[in-house]
Amino acid sequence: MEKRRAVVSVVGKDQVGIIANVTKVLSDNHVNVLDISQTILQDFFTMMMVVDVSEIENLDSLQKQFDELGEKIGQKINIQREEIFQSMHRI
Repeated sequence: MEKRRAVVSVVGKDQVGIIANVTKVLSDNHVNVLDISQTILQDFFTMMMVVDVSEIENLDSLQKQFDELGEKIGQKINIQREEIFQSMHRI
């Protein structure tokens, strides 16, 4: 079975626990992280993750959990299927 992948992006003010909080949501939903890149630009934290969503039928529930978490920790967190992300960011 081919893996279905999605891209998770996180942007906000840098603080302790961002990666832990985001990966906890993924872990609780049995979503595996395939690749991760994060950096701090000035005081802003930015992270991109490629995750395996083969077990997830619909990303809406995951996005809702990320919206609630983002509100709580002051981050903007989005998840999109990889093919949608690629088509939106094609040059």
